[in-house]
Amino acid sequence: MYFFYNIAIIIAGFILKIIAPFNKKIKLFIDGRKGVFKTLSNHFNPTDKIIWFHCASLGEFEQGRPILEKCKTEYPNHKILVTFFSPSGYEIRKNHALADVVCYLPLDTKQNAKKFLSLAHPEIAIMVKYEFWPNLLRELKLKEIKTILVSGIFRDKQSFFQWYGGWMRKSLKTFDHFFVQNETSKKLLKKIGFTKTTLSGDTRFDRVYEVTQQDIDFDFAAQFTKNKTTLIAGSTWQKDEELLVNYINNNATEQLRFIIAPHNIHQQSIEKLKQNISKKAILFSEIKDQNLEPYQVLIIDTIGILTQIYKYADIAYVGGGFGTGIHNILEPATFGVPIVIGPNYQKFNEAVALVNLKACVVIHNPSELKTILNTLFNTTSERENKGQIAKDYILKNIGATKMVMGYLNKNIPKK
Repeated sequence: MYFFYNIAIIIAGFILKIIAPFNKKIKLFIDGRKGVFKTLSNHFNPTDKIIWFHCASLGEFEQGRPILEKCKTEYPNHKILVTFFSPSGYEIRKNHALADVVCYLPLDTKQNAKKFLSLAHPEIAIMVKYEFWPNLLRELKLKEIKTILVSGIFRDKQSFFQWYGGWMRKSLKTFDHFFVQNETSKKLLKKIGFTKTTLSGDTRFDRVYEVTQQDIDFDFAAQFTKNKTTLIAGSTWQKDEELLVNYINNNATEQLRFIIAPHNIHQQSIEKLKQNISKKAILFSEIKDQNLEPYQVLIIDTIGILTQIYKYADIAYVGGGFGTGIHNILEPATFGVPIVIGPNYQKFNEAVALVNLKACVVIHNPSELKTILNTLFNTTSERENKGQIAKDYILKNIGATKMVMGYLNKNIPKK
Protein backbone atom coordinates (compact mmCIF):
# COMPACT_ATOMS: atom_id res chain seq x y z
CA MET A 1 0.00 0.00 0.00
CA TYR A 2 2.88 2.39 0.71
CA PHE A 3 4.06 1.90 -2.87
CA PHE A 4 0.69 2.91 -4.30
CA TYR A 5 0.38 5.76 -1.79
CA ASN A 6 3.76 7.20 -2.80
CA ILE A 7 2.87 6.96 -6.49
CA ALA A 8 -0.44 8.74 -5.78
CA ILE A 9 1.31 11.56 -3.91
CA ILE A 10 3.74 12.13 -6.77
CA ILE A 11 0.92 12.15 -9.32
CA ALA A 12 -1.14 14.51 -7.16
CA GLY A 13 1.79 16.91 -6.88
CA PHE A 14 2.24 16.90 -10.65
CA ILE A 15 -1.45 17.54 -11.31
CA LEU A 16 -1.60 20.37 -8.77
CA LYS A 17 1.29 22.12 -10.52
CA ILE A 18 -0.60 21.96 -13.80
CA ILE A 19 -3.79 23.33 -12.24
CA ALA A 20 -2.05 26.03 -10.15
CA PRO A 21 -1.96 28.80 -12.81
CA PHE A 22 -5.75 28.57 -13.12
CA ASN A 23 -6.70 28.35 -9.44
CA LYS A 24 -5.65 30.97 -6.89
CA LYS A 25 -5.87 28.70 -3.84
CA ILE A 26 -3.92 25.87 -5.46
CA LYS A 27 -1.32 28.37 -6.68
CA LEU A 28 -0.82 29.51 -3.09
CA PHE A 29 -0.62 25.83 -2.08
CA ILE A 30 2.15 25.14 -4.61
CA ASP A 31 4.08 28.42 -4.48
CA GLY A 32 4.06 28.55 -0.68
CA ARG A 33 5.86 25.23 -0.44
CA LYS A 34 8.75 26.23 -2.69
CA GLY A 35 10.71 28.00 0.01
CA VAL A 36 9.98 25.78 3.01
CA PHE A 37 13.37 24.09 3.28
CA LYS A 38 15.25 27.35 2.81
CA THR A 39 13.14 28.97 5.53
CA LEU A 40 13.87 26.17 7.97
CA SER A 41 17.58 26.26 7.15
CA ASN A 42 17.77 30.03 7.65
CA HIS A 43 15.94 30.09 10.99
CA PHE A 44 16.95 26.91 12.80
CA ASN A 45 20.39 25.84 13.95
CA PRO A 46 21.30 22.21 14.70
CA THR A 47 21.48 23.02 18.42
CA ASP A 48 18.07 24.68 18.63
CA LYS A 49 15.38 23.00 20.73
CA ILE A 50 12.15 23.06 18.75
CA ILE A 51 8.51 22.38 19.56
CA TRP A 52 6.56 21.72 16.38
CA PHE A 53 2.81 22.25 15.96
CA HIS A 54 1.09 21.03 12.82
CA CYS A 55 -2.39 22.28 11.90
CA ALA A 56 -4.42 21.46 8.82
CA SER A 57 -5.91 24.92 8.61
CA LEU A 58 -7.03 27.95 10.62
CA GLY A 59 -9.57 26.11 12.75
CA GLU A 60 -6.98 23.60 13.93
CA PHE A 61 -4.55 26.43 14.66
CA GLU A 62 -7.12 28.00 16.97
CA GLN A 63 -7.46 24.61 18.68
CA GLY A 64 -3.72 24.35 19.21
CA ARG A 65 -3.25 28.00 20.09
CA PRO A 66 -3.84 27.70 23.87
CA ILE A 67 -1.12 25.04 24.06
CA LEU A 68 1.19 27.07 21.82
CA GLU A 69 0.77 30.11 24.07
CA LYS A 70 1.53 28.06 27.18
CA CYS A 71 4.60 26.53 25.53
CA LYS A 72 5.90 29.96 24.60
CA THR A 73 5.67 30.99 28.25
CA GLU A 74 6.86 27.78 29.91
CA TYR A 75 9.59 26.89 27.40
CA PRO A 76 11.29 30.23 26.67
CA ASN A 77 14.48 28.50 25.52
CA HIS A 78 12.67 26.53 22.83
CA LYS A 79 11.75 27.75 19.38
CA ILE A 80 8.23 27.27 18.06
CA LEU A 81 7.53 25.92 14.57
CA VAL A 82 4.00 26.00 13.16
CA THR A 83 3.11 24.30 9.90
CA PHE A 84 -0.08 24.36 7.86
CA PHE A 85 -1.41 22.17 5.12
CA SER A 86 -3.99 24.64 3.81
CA PRO A 87 -3.45 28.16 2.42
CA SER A 88 -6.51 29.36 4.35
CA GLY A 89 -4.61 28.75 7.58
CA TYR A 90 -1.13 29.78 6.47
CA GLU A 91 -2.08 33.03 4.74
CA ILE A 92 -3.87 34.33 7.84
CA ARG A 93 -1.35 33.20 10.46
CA LYS A 94 1.96 33.31 8.54
CA ASN A 95 3.20 36.25 10.64
CA HIS A 96 1.95 35.05 14.00
CA ALA A 97 4.03 36.62 16.76
CA LEU A 98 4.20 33.56 19.02
CA ALA A 99 5.87 31.32 16.43
CA ASP A 100 9.50 31.57 15.39
CA VAL A 101 8.70 30.00 12.03
CA VAL A 102 5.38 29.53 10.25
CA CYS A 103 5.46 27.59 6.99
CA TYR A 104 3.66 25.03 4.87
CA LEU A 105 4.06 21.31 5.43
CA PRO A 106 5.65 19.87 2.27
CA LEU A 107 3.79 17.24 0.29
CA ASP A 108 4.12 13.85 1.95
CA THR A 109 6.81 12.20 -0.14
CA LYS A 110 9.58 10.13 1.46
CA GLN A 111 12.22 12.63 0.40
CA ASN A 112 10.29 15.62 1.70
CA ALA A 113 9.61 13.95 5.05
CA LYS A 114 13.28 13.13 5.57
CA LYS A 115 14.49 16.59 4.59
CA PHE A 116 11.81 18.41 6.59
CA LEU A 117 12.56 16.57 9.83
CA SER A 118 16.30 16.85 9.27
CA LEU A 119 16.04 20.64 9.12
CA ALA A 120 13.31 21.09 11.73
CA HIS A 121 14.58 18.37 14.14
CA PRO A 122 11.74 18.94 16.64
CA GLU A 123 12.03 17.73 20.19
CA ILE A 124 8.34 16.98 20.06
CA ALA A 125 5.71 16.99 17.30
CA ILE A 126 2.22 18.14 18.31
CA MET A 127 -0.44 17.26 15.75
CA VAL A 128 -3.73 19.08 16.18
CA LYS A 129 -7.00 17.14 15.72
CA TYR A 130 -5.99 15.08 12.70
CA GLU A 131 -3.64 15.05 9.65
CA PHE A 132 -2.11 11.60 9.42
CA TRP A 133 0.57 11.64 6.71
CA PRO A 134 2.13 8.15 6.47
CA ASN A 135 5.62 9.09 5.22
CA LEU A 136 5.97 11.88 7.76
CA LEU A 137 4.75 9.67 10.61
CA ARG A 138 7.07 6.87 9.55
CA GLU A 139 10.03 9.23 9.57
CA LEU A 140 9.06 10.61 13.00
CA LYS A 141 9.04 7.03 14.28
CA LEU A 142 12.42 6.22 12.73
CA LYS A 143 13.96 9.34 14.26
CA GLU A 144 12.34 8.55 17.64
CA ILE A 145 10.78 12.00 17.84
CA LYS A 146 8.10 12.14 20.51
CA THR A 147 4.74 12.73 18.83
CA ILE A 148 1.32 13.46 20.32
CA LEU A 149 -2.15 14.23 19.01
CA VAL A 150 -4.19 16.91 20.76
CA SER A 151 -7.94 17.55 20.46
CA GLY A 152 -8.06 14.35 18.44
CA ILE A 153 -11.32 12.99 17.17
CA PHE A 154 -11.90 9.64 15.52
CA ARG A 155 -14.92 8.17 13.73
CA ASP A 156 -15.66 4.53 13.00
CA LYS A 157 -15.78 5.16 9.24
CA GLN A 158 -12.12 6.19 9.12
CA SER A 159 -9.70 3.81 7.41
CA PHE A 160 -7.94 2.98 10.72
CA PHE A 161 -10.99 0.99 11.77
CA GLN A 162 -11.68 -0.84 8.49
CA TRP A 163 -10.44 -4.26 7.38
CA TYR A 164 -8.26 -2.62 4.73
CA GLY A 165 -6.72 -0.04 7.07
CA GLY A 166 -3.80 -2.03 8.44
CA TRP A 167 -1.15 0.14 6.80
CA MET A 168 -2.76 3.28 8.25
CA ARG A 169 -2.99 1.69 11.69
CA LYS A 170 0.78 1.29 11.52
CA SER A 171 1.04 5.07 11.13
CA LEU A 172 -0.79 5.55 14.43
CA LYS A 173 2.00 3.64 16.20
CA THR A 174 4.10 6.78 15.77
CA PHE A 175 2.06 8.56 18.43
CA ASP A 176 3.28 8.40 22.01
CA HIS A 177 -0.04 9.69 23.32
CA PHE A 178 -3.50 10.63 22.10
CA PHE A 179 -5.48 13.43 23.75
CA VAL A 180 -8.99 12.95 22.41
CA GLN A 181 -12.18 14.97 22.48
CA ASN A 182 -14.71 12.29 23.31
CA GLU A 183 -15.27 8.84 24.75
CA THR A 184 -16.09 7.40 21.32
CA SER A 185 -12.60 8.27 20.05
CA LYS A 186 -10.99 6.68 23.08
CA LYS A 187 -13.01 3.47 22.63
CA LEU A 188 -12.23 3.27 18.91
CA LEU A 189 -8.50 3.57 19.58
CA LYS A 190 -8.68 0.95 22.32
CA LYS A 191 -10.48 -1.39 19.93
CA ILE A 192 -7.43 -1.44 17.63
CA GLY A 193 -4.91 -1.69 20.44
CA PHE A 194 -4.04 1.90 21.39
CA THR A 195 -4.36 2.56 25.11
CA LYS A 196 -2.09 5.54 25.68
CA THR A 197 -5.02 7.91 25.49
CA THR A 198 -6.48 10.69 27.61
CA LEU A 199 -10.04 11.95 27.37
CA SER A 200 -9.06 15.62 27.58
CA GLY A 201 -11.84 17.30 25.63
CA ASP A 202 -11.35 20.03 23.08
CA THR A 203 -8.78 22.81 23.55
CA ARG A 204 -11.08 25.14 21.60
CA PHE A 205 -13.10 25.53 24.80
CA ASP A 206 -9.99 26.92 26.49
CA ARG A 207 -9.35 29.20 23.54
CA VAL A 208 -12.81 30.75 23.44
CA TYR A 209 -12.95 31.06 27.22
CA GLU A 210 -9.65 32.96 27.20
CA VAL A 211 -11.20 35.49 24.82
CA THR A 212 -13.77 36.40 27.47
CA GLN A 213 -10.93 37.18 29.87
CA GLN A 214 -9.44 39.77 27.52
CA ASP A 215 -10.11 43.49 27.72
CA ILE A 216 -12.33 43.82 24.67
CA ASP A 217 -13.24 47.36 23.67
CA PHE A 218 -14.38 48.12 20.14
CA ASP A 219 -15.72 51.66 20.07
CA PHE A 220 -17.54 51.12 16.77
CA ALA A 221 -19.35 48.04 18.09
CA ALA A 222 -20.23 49.71 21.39
CA GLN A 223 -21.65 52.72 19.55
CA PHE A 224 -23.52 50.66 16.97
CA THR A 225 -25.18 48.33 19.52
CA LYS A 226 -25.81 50.84 22.31
CA ASN A 227 -29.33 50.42 23.72
CA LYS A 228 -30.25 48.22 20.75
CA THR A 229 -30.96 44.50 20.60
CA THR A 230 -28.34 43.14 18.24
CA LEU A 231 -27.89 40.01 16.15
CA ILE A 232 -24.35 39.21 15.03
CA ALA A 233 -24.10 36.79 12.11
CA GLY A 234 -20.64 35.26 11.76
CA SER A 235 -18.96 33.38 8.91
CA THR A 236 -22.02 33.57 6.69
CA TRP A 237 -22.30 32.09 3.22
CA GLN A 238 -24.65 33.09 0.41
CA LYS A 239 -27.60 30.99 1.60
CA ASP A 240 -27.24 32.30 5.15
CA GLU A 241 -27.13 35.84 3.85
CA GLU A 242 -30.20 35.38 1.69
CA LEU A 243 -32.19 34.28 4.73
CA LEU A 244 -30.86 37.07 6.91
CA VAL A 245 -31.41 39.77 4.28
CA ASN A 246 -34.97 38.57 3.79
CA TYR A 247 -35.60 38.90 7.52
CA ILE A 248 -33.90 42.28 7.78
CA ASN A 249 -35.75 43.74 4.80
CA ASN A 250 -39.20 42.44 5.78
CA ASN A 251 -39.31 42.01 9.53
CA ALA A 252 -36.66 44.11 11.31
CA THR A 253 -38.00 47.04 13.34
CA GLU A 254 -35.99 50.23 13.78
CA GLN A 255 -34.89 49.22 17.27
CA LEU A 256 -32.96 46.19 16.02
CA ARG A 257 -29.37 46.10 14.85
CA PHE A 258 -27.51 43.55 12.70
CA ILE A 259 -23.80 42.92 12.28
CA ILE A 260 -22.90 40.53 9.46
CA ALA A 261 -19.38 39.11 9.15
CA PRO A 262 -19.33 37.13 5.87
CA HIS A 263 -16.98 34.21 5.32
CA ASN A 264 -16.22 35.59 1.86
CA ILE A 265 -15.01 39.19 2.05
CA HIS A 266 -14.23 39.67 -1.63
CA GLN A 267 -15.25 43.18 -2.63
CA GLN A 268 -17.80 42.09 -5.23
CA SER A 269 -19.58 39.78 -2.78
CA ILE A 270 -19.58 42.41 -0.04
CA GLU A 271 -21.01 45.07 -2.34
CA LYS A 272 -23.71 42.70 -3.56
CA LEU A 273 -24.69 41.90 0.02
CA LYS A 274 -24.91 45.58 0.90
CA GLN A 275 -26.99 46.39 -2.18
CA ASN A 276 -29.48 43.63 -1.34
CA ILE A 277 -30.23 45.17 2.06
CA SER A 278 -33.02 47.73 1.98
CA LYS A 279 -32.24 49.08 5.46
CA LYS A 280 -29.47 51.61 5.92
CA ALA A 281 -26.19 49.66 5.89
CA ILE A 282 -22.51 50.52 6.23
CA LEU A 283 -19.28 48.60 5.77
CA PHE A 284 -16.68 48.37 8.52
CA SER A 285 -14.15 49.88 6.11
CA GLU A 286 -16.42 52.91 5.62
CA ILE A 287 -16.86 53.83 9.27
CA LYS A 288 -13.91 56.15 9.94
CA ASP A 289 -15.40 58.86 12.21
CA GLN A 290 -18.99 58.45 11.11
CA ASN A 291 -21.91 58.51 13.51
CA LEU A 292 -23.38 55.00 13.39
CA GLU A 293 -26.72 55.89 14.95
CA PRO A 294 -28.61 56.11 11.61
CA TYR A 295 -27.42 52.70 10.41
CA GLN A 296 -29.23 49.45 11.09
CA VAL A 297 -26.81 47.00 9.45
CA LEU A 298 -23.03 46.85 9.76
CA ILE A 299 -21.09 44.55 7.41
CA ILE A 300 -17.64 43.46 8.58
CA ASP A 301 -15.43 43.43 5.47
CA THR A 302 -12.23 42.47 7.27
CA ILE A 303 -10.94 39.44 9.17
CA GLY A 304 -9.68 38.87 12.69
CA ILE A 305 -12.29 40.58 14.89
CA LEU A 306 -15.36 38.31 14.74
CA THR A 307 -14.37 36.22 17.75
CA GLN A 308 -14.23 39.29 19.97
CA ILE A 309 -17.19 41.28 18.66
CA TYR A 310 -19.53 38.45 19.66
CA LYS A 311 -19.24 40.16 23.03
CA TYR A 312 -21.67 42.78 21.73
CA ALA A 313 -24.29 40.27 20.53
CA ASP A 314 -27.67 39.56 22.06
CA ILE A 315 -28.25 36.82 19.49
CA ALA A 316 -25.78 35.02 17.23
CA TYR A 317 -26.28 33.39 13.87
CA VAL A 318 -23.39 31.10 12.87
CA GLY A 319 -23.08 30.44 9.15
CA GLY A 320 -22.22 27.37 7.13
CA GLY A 321 -25.19 25.24 8.13
CA PHE A 322 -26.65 25.32 4.64
CA GLY A 323 -23.35 24.16 3.15
CA THR A 324 -20.80 21.59 4.25
CA GLY A 325 -21.15 22.46 7.94
CA ILE A 326 -21.33 25.25 10.48
CA HIS A 327 -18.40 27.39 11.58
CA ASN A 328 -17.25 27.90 15.17
CA ILE A 329 -20.30 27.84 17.38
CA LEU A 330 -18.24 28.07 20.58
CA GLU A 331 -17.19 31.67 19.92
CA PRO A 332 -20.61 33.18 20.62
CA ALA A 333 -21.48 30.52 23.21
CA THR A 334 -18.63 31.60 25.48
CA PHE A 335 -20.18 35.08 25.73
CA GLY A 336 -23.50 33.61 26.85
CA VAL A 337 -25.35 34.26 23.60
CA PRO A 338 -28.22 32.17 22.18
CA ILE A 339 -27.34 30.77 18.77
CA VAL A 340 -29.17 30.08 15.52
CA ILE A 341 -27.73 27.76 12.85
CA GLY A 342 -28.62 25.98 9.63
CA PRO A 343 -29.37 22.23 9.39
CA ASN A 344 -25.91 20.79 8.58
CA TYR A 345 -24.37 20.57 12.04
CA GLN A 346 -24.38 16.87 12.96
CA LYS A 347 -20.62 16.39 12.47
CA PHE A 348 -19.88 18.92 15.20
CA ASN A 349 -20.18 17.52 18.71
CA GLU A 350 -20.46 20.92 20.33
CA ALA A 351 -23.33 21.90 18.03
CA VAL A 352 -25.19 18.66 18.73
CA ALA A 353 -24.74 19.24 22.46
CA LEU A 354 -25.92 22.87 22.37
CA VAL A 355 -28.92 21.96 20.22
CA ASN A 356 -29.86 19.22 22.69
CA LEU A 357 -29.47 21.68 25.55
CA LYS A 358 -31.75 24.12 23.66
CA ALA A 359 -29.13 26.87 23.76
CA CYS A 360 -28.94 26.61 19.97
CA VAL A 361 -31.85 26.56 17.52
CA VAL A 362 -31.75 24.94 14.07
CA ILE A 363 -33.64 26.57 11.20
CA HIS A 364 -34.36 25.25 7.71
CA ASN A 365 -36.16 28.08 5.93
CA PRO A 366 -37.15 31.77 6.10
CA SER A 367 -40.33 31.03 8.05
CA GLU A 368 -38.45 29.22 10.84
CA LEU A 369 -35.83 31.98 10.98
CA LYS A 370 -38.56 34.60 11.33
CA THR A 371 -40.25 32.68 14.13
CA ILE A 372 -37.15 32.15 16.25
CA LEU A 373 -35.71 35.63 15.72
CA ASN A 374 -39.02 37.29 16.57
CA THR A 375 -39.15 35.23 19.76
CA LEU A 376 -35.58 35.99 20.76
CA PHE A 377 -35.75 39.68 19.88
CA ASN A 378 -38.97 40.16 21.82
CA THR A 379 -38.37 37.94 24.84
CA THR A 380 -35.46 38.94 27.05
CA SER A 381 -35.91 36.01 29.40
CA GLU A 382 -35.71 33.54 26.50
CA ARG A 383 -32.46 35.10 25.27
CA GLU A 384 -30.91 35.15 28.72
CA ASN A 385 -31.92 31.57 29.53
CA LYS A 386 -30.49 30.12 26.32
CA GLY A 387 -27.39 32.28 26.63
CA GLN A 388 -26.70 31.13 30.19
CA ILE A 389 -27.02 27.49 29.14
CA ALA A 390 -24.48 28.13 26.36
CA LYS A 391 -22.04 29.80 28.75
CA ASP A 392 -22.37 27.04 31.34
CA TYR A 393 -21.60 24.47 28.64
CA ILE A 394 -18.32 26.23 27.86
CA LEU A 395 -17.33 26.44 31.52
CA LYS A 396 -17.99 22.73 32.05
CA ASN A 397 -15.66 21.78 29.20
CA ILE A 398 -12.54 23.88 29.75
CA GLY A 399 -9.31 22.25 30.95
CA ALA A 400 -7.88 20.31 27.99
CA THR A 401 -4.86 22.60 27.73
CA LYS A 402 -3.94 21.96 31.36
CA MET A 403 -3.95 18.19 30.73
CA VAL A 404 -1.73 18.49 27.66
CA MET A 405 0.70 20.80 29.44
CA GLY A 406 0.91 18.33 32.32
CA TYR A 407 2.10 15.71 29.84
CA LEU A 408 4.56 18.08 28.14
CA ASN A 409 6.05 19.18 31.45
CA LYS A 410 6.81 15.55 32.30
CA ASN A 411 8.33 14.79 28.91
CA ILE A 412 10.16 17.93 27.75
CA PRO A 413 13.05 19.33 29.80
CA LYS A 414 12.59 23.07 30.25
CA LYS A 415 16.29 23.86 30.19
